[in-house]
Amino acid sequence: MYFNGIYHEFYQYNLNGPIFGDIVWGHSVSTDLVNWIGLEPALVRDTPSDIDGCWTGSVTILPGGKPIIIYTGGDIDQHQAQNIAFPKNRSDPYLREWIKAPNNPVLRPDEPGMNSIEFRDPTTGWIGPDGLWRMAVGGELNGYSAALLYKSEDFLNWTKVDHPLYSHNGSNMWECPDFFAVLPGNNAGLDLSAAIPQGAKHALKMSVDSVDKYMIGVYDLQRDAFVPDNVVDDRRLWLRIDYGTFYASKSFFDSNKNRRIIWGWSRETDSPSDDLEKGWAGLHTIPRTIWLAGDGKQLLQWPVEEIESLRTNEISHQGIELNKGDLFEIKEVDAFQADVEIDFELASIDDADPFDPSWLLDPEKHCGEAGASVPGGIGPFGLVILASDNMDEHTEVYFRVYKSQEKYMVLMCSDLRRSSLRPDLEKPAYGGFFEFDLEKERKISLRTLVS
Repeated sequence: MYFNGIYHEFYQYNLNGPIFGDIVWGHSVSTDLVNWIGLEPALVRDTPSDIDGCWTGSVTILPGGKPIIIYTGGDIDQHQAQNIAFPKNRSDPYLREWIKAPNNPVLRPDEPGMNSIEFRDPTTGWIGPDGLWRMAVGGELNGYSAALLYKSEDFLNWTKVDHPLYSHNGSNMWECPDFFAVLPGNNAGLDLSAAIPQGAKHALKMSVDSVDKYMIGVYDLQRDAFVPDNVVDDRRLWLRIDYGTFYASKSFFDSNKNRRIIWGWSRETDSPSDDLEKGWAGLHTIPRTIWLAGDGKQLLQWPVEEIESLRTNEISHQGIELNKGDLFEIKEVDAFQADVEIDFELASIDDADPFDPSWLLDPEKHCGEAGASVPGGIGPFGLVILASDNMDEHTEVYFRVYKSQEKYMVLMCSDLRRSSLRPDLEKPAYGGFFEFDLEKERKISLRTLVS
């Protein structure tokens, strides 16, 4: 959240070591989203309703500038419930100390058809059509995935609405749901607790199948429900926030710069023994501004502008002609810390291989089968990064262009399979397909932050 000139990030944290367990709420603060100060944990597991862990939740800023945390706690039997906490001293700019509500837990999964161990991760609150607060909680309802909907007058006492915000007949629970408004083609953020302008859409994001997926639709005020623009039964075809290792993301409205910012957790591919040796595990991705494309069909993202304050020693190359098999080395840059922007202009798009729609079901598999060493009609072309001198170890970030019936599909891959010679490490290939209007402009732009 952004509050009184300070950005706050709360996150899952184990004080006792770089392994899973003993989860509390870590707390860091920043004035620029780049440089962070780590503080004492905001929440620790010290009450019956959170003794098994202080799990995911959200912060909502109530009228009068009153931040309030609502979070999932687990009891000794691992049953999950929602709890509330307030800042002890709002005049403290860092909000170091938080006090738990005496009536915790404020919400239990005691309705018929609910699963007591699949009820977690409440969203930021918003104002509903009747002027009451709303929030969604990830859960399982009669065996189906759901963003359960609750309402409250005071944010302290909650009642379950008789229908979910949205549900799906899949059996995998939606973790870390997020719900926010967006305007097509406008990169300004919208505050859900304020009036939503005409023409706005809503995004419903969920973490499932180890990735973050989302739908674009409308918030039907009469039905008090989310209605997706396109209903896709096979969740493998749902839109994804990120096609790499990115999970449990969370967005917030940044009133400082009138934007919506999202970031998430990125899991490394090194081993548990490596984590113990270095003393930490898990990365938080660089914050990104997120908005809706002009056609209203997909979310767009870009690293927050503050990241550019880290840039020094610019290296620029123009007009490099690359033929099949060519490798152009950029020698003047530190290969272990670089912010790269590159435009690839295609001489021709006539040789694009035909696109097989079945590839959409598992683009990572296709990246693994059609690696950067396998020639295609157009591509692969891209970057080789984090490379050893003899190229035994390197990571490939590359594109391929395919022609479907009416459009061009571009496959982007990040292939880690040769990133290390160590046989004990997981080395996946990530990837996704994107629709491009290459008839209009034969250019594909890439920005990659190498670290």
